[in-house]
Amino acid sequence: MTEGLHRAPAAVTFDAIGAAYEKAFASCEPHLRSLEWLLDRLAPGSRVLDVGSGTGRPTAATLAAAGHDVRGVDVSPVMVGLAVRQVPGAVFDCADVRELPLPEESLDAVCVYFSLLQMTRAEQSEVVGRLVRALKPSGHMVLATVSLDVEDVDVVFMGQPVRATAYSAEQFAKLAADAGLTVVYQDECDFTPSYPDAVPEPHVYLYCRRDK
Repeated sequence: MTEGLHRAPAAVTFDAIGAAYEKAFASCEPHLRSLEWLLDRLAPGSRVLDVGSGTGRPTAATLAAAGHDVRGVDVSPVMVGLAVRQVPGAVFDCADVRELPLPEESLDAVCVYFSLLQMTRAEQSEVVGRLVRALKPSGHMVLATVSLDVEDVDVVFMGQPVRATAYSAEQFAKLAADAGLTVVYQDECDFTPSYPDAVPEPHVYLYCRRDK
């Protein structure tokens, strides 16, 4: 783990939050529904990348339990440590997806749950484009974000100060389409995390396929 990773804003944030994140978000029904959709479309032993894998639950745990070859990446050493212990059936790396080698057409599926929010819009577009190119044709991707039209704003998330950038649901769907994805289904909802003083968050989940 490099010095740079320890200083990355997202790493600092999620090192501090740790296991509390799982308690707050792991029971989110729209998240679980999107995983069910993905599982219905994966051949046995599919290669899946979980971007911003957190504690490994529910995403990597669900996919690994179904027999898939799961790799999780996260910038937070604390989160990676939790995931390694909790989901022995998957492989986890402490890495920044912006710097991760992604061989083209090497993956059957990619999951990106709320892991773009501390990137700039240019970085989010570039990362999604690289992830699409890493998908095999007919591969699937689930993308999720907080559906707000905000750019580089200061917010407090689970007690931690962060700078966040997000898109409206329509803008996020356009980002996915511009990157080469077909948005098969768009699920929008308000979700209140399970932690003190939490307020409802507008979420959007994009169920996507790479057709070319």
